[in-house]
Amino acid sequence: MTPYAHITGWGMAVPETILTNQELEKIVETNDEWIISHSGIRERHIAKEGETSSSLASEAALKALEMANVHPSAVDLIIVATSSPDQIFPATACSVQDAIGAKNAGAFDLSAACTGFIYALDLASNAIRSGSIKTALVIGAETLSRFVNWQDRNTCILFGDGAGAFVLQASEDSGGFLASVLRSDGSGADLLTLPAGGSKQPASPITVKNGQHYIQMKGREVFRFATRVMAQSTLEVVQKANLNLEDIQLIIPHQANQRIIETAAKNLNISQERIMLNIDRYGNTSTASIPIAVCEAVQNGKINPGDKLVFVAFGAGLTWGAAVVQWSGPIPIKRKVYPGRYRLLARLRSVGLRWWRRIEGWIWGKQAG
Repeated sequence: MTPYAHITGWGMAVPETILTNQELEKIVETNDEWIISHSGIRERHIAKEGETSSSLASEAALKALEMANVHPSAVDLIIVATSSPDQIFPATACSVQDAIGAKNAGAFDLSAACTGFIYALDLASNAIRSGSIKTALVIGAETLSRFVNWQDRNTCILFGDGAGAFVLQASEDSGGFLASVLRSDGSGADLLTLPAGGSKQPASPITVKNGQHYIQMKGREVFRFATRVMAQSTLEVVQKANLNLEDIQLIIPHQANQRIIETAAKNLNISQERIMLNIDRYGNTSTASIPIAVCEAVQNGKINPGDKLVFVAFGAGLTWGAAVVQWSGPIPIKRKVYPGRYRLLARLRSVGLRWWRRIEGWIWGKQAG
């Protein structure tokens, strides 16, 4: 029997530092009213020195694993979707694998910009349904504040930092990840890009002087593209899942711009109550925005077991996509996997104390006994 891929754990992590619109007024020529009217954003979380995409991803991953009652050693695969990796290589996912102690997991990064989390969910779900793995960690993690020009009011107001993670597990029970639609159009690559730093334009004094290591965006063109594909891909994926839009309890869109989301809702002819919106407090966290929004929706009672959800996103590439998920929650187990000590182990790993492995072995050995 082909297994289903269920989301059994979820977690999020955002930096403590908050940058408000009022504080941005002191940095760049803008104001609170203009930012809210153009984006819906009031504040965003900004990574401080020492906080990285991998550290935020690791924190979110451990919370998701605790929710799912899954020990890190049971994870078969880690996918980190990110546009702001710690470095070009090695993969940020490998840093996460080491930090959380997922000693049996393969790990890699996925680059599909803000749509990356949906792409990663699709890959992990198909791996589970094929029988090649049983448990996966899918993470969206960003520190895009490191790549914005703080003198460009069109981009610096938009982006925030954070991470969100899902645990996916195989189950014979129907539900979980039901359908997906993944699309791309490389002819629009210049609409949203970070030009330099790759092999095409390696870092040089000229690329630095010309500001080519900052995010560049053609806002009007991106807006027109996004409002079209958000509604289009939502309808397409619902149909692919053999459902109607009325069967969907909640749509969780990529939190890029409130006006884009409201326009998409209007095009779909659905009420705002059926759309999850939290961009006002986080800004655009790219690949992390959907899992962060899901975490808050669950916490606020907007998602319940059995609900059918649509995740929909767009991003640089150009990429876009959507997924239908039937929410289930943690798989019932007979005993608690976590004795409440895993956070200590995570802290030991994060500061590079390699002898945590001996301590971990002792703790889990005591538990098994």
